[in-house]
Amino acid sequence: MSAVPSVLTALRSQSQDPVRLLSAASAQLGKKMAVLSSFGAESALLLAIVAEADPEIPVLFLQTGKHFPQTLAYRAELARFLGLKAVIDIHPAALEVQERDPTGELWAFDPDACCRLRKVEPLALATLPYEALVTGRKRSQASTRAALPVVEEMPDGQIRLNPLALWTAEDIAQEMARRGLPAHPLVAEGYLSIGCAPCTRPAGQSADPRSGRWAGLAKTECGIHTAS
Repeated sequence: MSAVPSVLTALRSQSQDPVRLLSAASAQLGKKMAVLSSFGAESALLLAIVAEADPEIPVLFLQTGKHFPQTLAYRAELARFLGLKAVIDIHPAALEVQERDPTGELWAFDPDACCRLRKVEPLALATLPYEALVTGRKRSQASTRAALPVVEEMPDGQIRLNPLALWTAEDIAQEMARRGLPAHPLVAEGYLSIGCAPCTRPAGQSADPRSGRWAGLAKTECGIHTAS
């Protein structure tokens, strides 16, 4: 699969306005586009923009089996609040989980293998029908994302749209407040980036927002945004 240059050019021309970008992408790509959302600390703003652009755009949520219960409750609350019409849970294959992580403790001794099993592999399968994926990644989140573009073409030709790539944490907080968006309940407890419960810790306010993810390990990404 290779992105059509005219599509990329059209989308890049709208990259300064997240709503216009997603509206243009929806018009260009229709059902060949989906949103990836963790329903995490800053997810509400991206999802509000999605709802404003087109509430019918599919929103894919990785139901890893290891989420905080607060995240699952927030997922349901936010979808109702925003009027999202197509939130889809993506599950790892039950047989694969049974064979590769029968005790549910793979995260403790091989977190990369756990991410492959519960995130990377199921998402790779679920996103095969889509030519473009929308993410909530931002340059300010981590040094590994410092050069993140708004419109990104992956090596396999798939398009990644990162409408908030250039937004700071302050920009996002202000816009969430302006829109009256509900916050993830764990944010008040110091969780600035929220993933699976076993591998997520609170991060200090001055820290890299993702410093609470896989704390103490060299790991910084689960792999779903890594070029393959």
